[in-house]
Amino acid sequence: MLSLSRKDLVTLAVFAAIVLTMPIWLAPFGAAYPGLMQKFVIYAIVAIGFNILFGLTGYLSFGHAAFIGVGSYTTIWSFKLLSMNVVPAIALAIVVSGVFALVIGYFSLKRTGIYFSILTLAFAQMCYSLAYSVLTPITNGETGLLLARGDPRFVDSLLGIQASGEGLPSPTFFGMGMIGSSGFYFCAAVLILAFYVSQKIFSSPFGMTLRGIKSNQTRMNYTGYNTKPYTLAAFVISGMFAGLAGALMSITDPLAGAERMKWTESGNIVLMTILGGAGTLVGPVIGAWLIKYFENIFSAINETILRGVFGILPEGMEDVAVAIASKFVGEGWHLTLGLLFVVVVVFLPGGVMEGVRRLTAWFTSARRRKDLPDPAETTKTQPAE
Repeated sequence: MLSLSRKDLVTLAVFAAIVLTMPIWLAPFGAAYPGLMQKFVIYAIVAIGFNILFGLTGYLSFGHAAFIGVGSYTTIWSFKLLSMNVVPAIALAIVVSGVFALVIGYFSLKRTGIYFSILTLAFAQMCYSLAYSVLTPITNGETGLLLARGDPRFVDSLLGIQASGEGLPSPTFFGMGMIGSSGFYFCAAVLILAFYVSQKIFSSPFGMTLRGIKSNQTRMNYTGYNTKPYTLAAFVISGMFAGLAGALMSITDPLAGAERMKWTESGNIVLMTILGGAGTLVGPVIGAWLIKYFENIFSAINETILRGVFGILPEGMEDVAVAIASKFVGEGWHLTLGLLFVVVVVFLPGGVMEGVRRLTAWFTSARRRKDLPDPAETTKTQPAE
C-alpha cells in the first residue's frame, strides 16, 4: 500500500531535496525568506490537489478557493476553542473541507463541462458572500477572524497549558513555533507528504480510472463503470488538499478572511496548474512557484530599481527603457504573467513540463546521433570487393 516503484521513489527523493533546500537555491533569485517560501509550499499543495480533479479527471473547477477559506476559518476556530497545537486544527480543517466539498461536489457533478465549471464558480461566490456579510458571527466579516488572548481554548486549559508572554498566543507543533524557518520546514514536510499521496493516487487503479474518465467518460459508462462515485471522490480529495493549504495559511499567519475565497484566487489555481502542466506530477508545483514568484518579486520592482538596472544607458534611452519596463513590473506585474501564460499556451500547450519533455527528447536524440557511426566513414573502411 505504501510502496512506490523505483522511479517514483527517485522522483520523491529529488522533489524532497529540492523543497528542503529552497533557502539555498532561492537565494540568488531574492526569494529566500520564510514568508515567501511558505507561500511557495502552501500553494503547491493547492495545485497538487487541484491537479487530481482537473489534470487527472478532466473536471475544471472555478471554485476551489472556497475550500481554502473553509480550511482557514476552521483552523482559527480550532485555535480559539480547542488548542494552539496545529495537529487538531489541521485534522479538523481537512475533515470540514472534505464534507464541504462532498456537498458542493454532489450538486455540481450533476453537470459536466462548462456547466460544471459555472456551478462551482457560483457556489464559491455564494460562500464568499456568506463569509463577507451573512455569517459575520462566525467569520467576523470584512475584518476577518482573529485570535484573542481571552479565547477559551478548552483543551489547553484542561492540560494546563498557558499562553506565554503578554501578546497573542501563536500556533505550535508540540511546542515548536510556526513562525519563520520552523514554519517553512513544517509546511515543506506537509508538501512532501502531499506529493507522496498524489504519487500513490496517480499510480493506483483509482488513478487509472480517473484517467479513463478524462479520456472518454461515456465509454467508461458503457463498459459498466459507474463514474459518479469516482468523480465525486476526486472532487472531495481535491477539496481536502485545498482545505489543508488553507489550514497552513492560518497556521503561518493566524487569521482568516473572506478574501481567500474570491473567484480570482480560484482563477490563480487554474493558471498554476495549466502553466506548469496539467496531468503531470511536478508541473502544477512549478506553476504555483512561478506565479507566486511573479506576484511577490515582480510586483515589488519600482522605478528606483529600474533606474538602477538601466542606469548604464544614456539619459534619454534610460527614460524610455524605464517607461516601457515599468508597465511590466510593480502594479503591472499581471501583464508579465499574462504574456508568459500566452506564450506557454501557444507554444507549449502542455505547460512547462512539455517544454522539459521536448528538451529531454532533443538532447537524447542529439546524443544518439552523436553515438551513431558516420555513414561516410563506414563506407571508406569497408573492404573493396
